[in-house]
This record gives sequence, structure tokens and C-alpha cells, in this order.
Amino acid sequence: MAAPHAPRTADWWRDAVIYQVYPRSFADGDGDGTGDLAGVRARLPYLAELGVDAVWFTPWYASPLVDGGYDVADYRTIDPAFGTLAEAEKLIAEAAALDIRVIVDIVPNHVSDQHVWFQQALAAGPGSAERERFHFRPGRGENGELPPNNWPSQFSGPTWTRVPDGEWYLHLFTPEQPDLNWAHPEVRQEHEDVLRFWFERGVAGVRIDSAALLAKDPALADFEEGVDPHPYIDQDELHDVYRSWRAIADEYGGVFVGEVWLPDAERFARYLRPDELHTAFNFNFLSCPWEPGRLRRTIDDTLAEHAPVGAPATWVLCNHDVTRTVTRYGRDDTGFDFATKRFDTPTDLVLGARRARAAALLTLALPGSVYLYQGEELGLPEADVPLDRIQDPMHFRSGGIDPGRDGCRVPLPWEADTPAYGFGAGAAPWLPQPEDWERYAVDRQSVDATSMLALYRQALRIRRAEPGFGDGPMRWLPAEEGVLAFARPGGVICVVNLSAEPAGLPPHRELLLASAPLGTDGTLAPDTAVWLRVADDA
Repeated sequence: MAAPHAPRTADWWRDAVIYQVYPRSFADGDGDGTGDLAGVRARLPYLAELGVDAVWFTPWYASPLVDGGYDVADYRTIDPAFGTLAEAEKLIAEAAALDIRVIVDIVPNHVSDQHVWFQQALAAGPGSAERERFHFRPGRGENGELPPNNWPSQFSGPTWTRVPDGEWYLHLFTPEQPDLNWAHPEVRQEHEDVLRFWFERGVAGVRIDSAALLAKDPALADFEEGVDPHPYIDQDELHDVYRSWRAIADEYGGVFVGEVWLPDAERFARYLRPDELHTAFNFNFLSCPWEPGRLRRTIDDTLAEHAPVGAPATWVLCNHDVTRTVTRYGRDDTGFDFATKRFDTPTDLVLGARRARAAALLTLALPGSVYLYQGEELGLPEADVPLDRIQDPMHFRSGGIDPGRDGCRVPLPWEADTPAYGFGAGAAPWLPQPEDWERYAVDRQSVDATSMLALYRQALRIRRAEPGFGDGPMRWLPAEEGVLAFARPGGVICVVNLSAEPAGLPPHRELLLASAPLGTDGTLAPDTAVWLRVADDA
């Protein structure tokens, strides 16, 4: 049974554990090979038993699915592959009955090329009001044959596409994702209306995709490496947008989490001022290698970035765009960088799993909130998707060099001895599951006290019961070389051994949880973490 939740408060989000659902790959309720809302609804008891506080859904809207749903054709309609709006409303209500809140994903930088606005813009032609909602421009060169500027893409490939009448339109991602013009009042009004639409249906919050990219330099000036301000990242006009959004969220008691990738700590913190976003994803921690010095510095930097604005940090090891933790931590390079992803990178999955277990305890002991990507609690590795089954545009736009993100999006295994491992009954899953994934199935892990799932369930139960975990202060403790140790309020400490040798433990009166068994002499093995209760508040 799931441990009872502590009483909810208006700032529940400051220390919540939020589970990310990628709907296509979570559970298939109608047997067509694609995950759907019916599948999620049937598995809500699993999430309640796991012990999460909220669920974040990547886009479930009507979409051609060119970029996994991040090419939205209609924000007020659920894609038929996933279900209906009525089903979404039932899911929100049923989750609430289990004390699980729902967070939806909004993609404000761009829409699908099938969106009615873009179709109207194509039909209306140059100089039309319909085109002003986007970034249409004449080309450069003698006959307009060159793109309007040299902006780099967020994916590989060009950022401008020419239409038959000769004009070009901007897309920082794929050509099927035209960028919106956020200087246009109708664009702002539409998104404010969409926020209200979902808050009125009971969602607790909104995750904002590519939150720092919306506003563009009005002159569309060429990009110059190292020159500030960047022509389309972190433009000052964005803060006025998010202040208006925050006013709407405050009406409904809703929260925001922004996808904000910025190297400048001071500019990052601006998005978290009390009248803007509530939280933002911590990508520096996600991409940090499994190295004690780097991890400690990243943790310190994260807390320092958030302190001036009083916002809680967020911690995440993986998401739907990133190589799975077990695989990444089993490689020579344990960090993450989109530019370095390659096929056939040697991986030690046993080592990676051991480190991922330790990282789970480290992450869940840090101050703030935690995001848990589906399947991480099962210890899933990155799957090798056959070349002829890859769907991710990142792979194709790189000329086949980048393996893409499908390997972390393969459908979950629920039951070891059933077709598709219980993901769905009927059609084969939309991405093929590896042949040896029965070992990771939920039903097998549920009866194995040593499994990754058992570790996460126990960790979340303890985290909820211990008032010193979650949001609040932490203090580093003296430790051996290669070991991280820190104290949380209430006499609870976390110790992580990232060295190659066993490490001694500080005096304590109770071992709350360990990611792997202690040595016979009571030492902490390499790549192992523990939660301890000490005699007093350390």
C-alpha cells in the first residue's frame, strides 16, 4: 500500500516528486500499439503505490507526431491516438482521487504546420495579417534564394524553409514546427486562453517547453558566436510574458515549471522571480558526470542560483530527450551532451545500474523537488532501436549520425510473461521492445525486494515520512576523498561513495536505506549510497 500523503499545502510543488509520463509509451489501453489515456488510467494505482505526488504528461494534444507530439495542431483537443478530452478530464479527476496532481505540457515557441493558423498563413500569402503570427520573410540573394539569416537550429539542419510564393518561414526545430511571433498580441492572447482552458479542467500545473526561446530579435539579425544578446535565446521581452502567465496561474492555484537552458546563473534566476515561473528544470545536474567534485559543485551552484529568488531547486536524472541513466552511468563518459550521442558506445550495464541506484538516493535526498522519468524506477537501459524503426527527427536531420531519442522512449514492460510485456494486448508496440526486457517487468520487480522498483518505492515512502527531506536546508559533512556526505534537518544524512574503494560511515543509530548491501565490516562499497539517522540533528 502507498504511504499516506502529508497534508497538502499551497506550496506542495516545493518538495514534490513528479513522475513524467510519455503517453505513447506508458500503457496501451485499446491494444493498437500506442500508449493512451485509457492505459494511464488503468495504471494510476501503480503510480499511487510508487508514491509520487504529481504526474507530468508530455503533449497529448492533436498532432501529426513529427516530433513526438511537440508539434501541436490543436491545444484543446486530445490526439485520437491517445483518447478524448472527456477521457483526459476523467484521468485528472481519478488521479486527484488518489492524491496525484496532473501537470500538462505547453509548447509556446511553435505549432505544427497542420495548425489552422499556419494553414491560413500559407493560403493568405505575403503581406497578410495571417502571416504576421509567424516569422515569414523574403530571402536574401539576388532572387531571394538564400535564407533570411544564419540562425542555427535547435536540431541539426536549416532553420528556414521556403514556400512556393518565395517567402521563407522560421522554424528553430523541424520544418513541420513553424515558430510563432510572440510580438503579436493574438499569439499572447491565444496562449493565455489555453492556460485557462486546462486550469479550468483541474490541472495543477504547466510545464513550459523551450521556455527561453519564444521572443526573437525583431530585426532577425544574424547570429554571431559569443555575442550578446543572443537573437532568440533569453530575450528580455520574455519576462513580461511570464508575468502575465503567473497572474493566470495564481487565479487557479496552478504552478509552472520551465524548460530553461541557460549558462548564466543570474539570468536563469530571473525566470524564477516571485511573479514569474515557480520552478525550472535543472539541466546542469542532469548532464553532470558521475564524479564527486563535479556533482558537489553542480549541487552548490544549483542551490546558489535559486537562493536569491527563494525558488526551490529541481533534480532530474533523465527525461524523454536524454540517454537513460543506467546506460549513461555505465559508460566512460557519464555526462550527457546532445552533440556527442553516437551509436555503439560501449556500456557496462551492471556498473550503470549500481550507479543509478546510488544516484536515486542522492537525488531524492537533495533540497527541492524531483522529476522521475517513466521507467527510471525500473532501471530501464537505453534500448537499441533498429535503424528501420527509428522515428526521431534528430536522427534524420543529423544525417544518421545521432541515434536520436527513441531509445529512451520504448514502451514500458509491465508483465514478464505476456505479449509486449503487458504494454498492451493486440498490435505490436509503436517502438519495438528489446527481447530481454522481461527482467525489468513491473510484476517481477514487485516481488523482488532487491529490485530497482523496490528501492524507489521504499525511498519515496521514507522521503515522505521524514520531515527533513524535500525543501529546506542542507549542510555538507566532512568525508573521505571521493565521498559526498550531507545532512538534512531532523538528524538524517546521505552518504554517497563515488570512489573506487570502500568508505567508512559516520556514527549513526539507524540505517534507513542503502542502494546496495554494506560490506561485512560495515563499510560503504564503491558506487553506493545510504540514508542514515544520526544520534542528533547533524
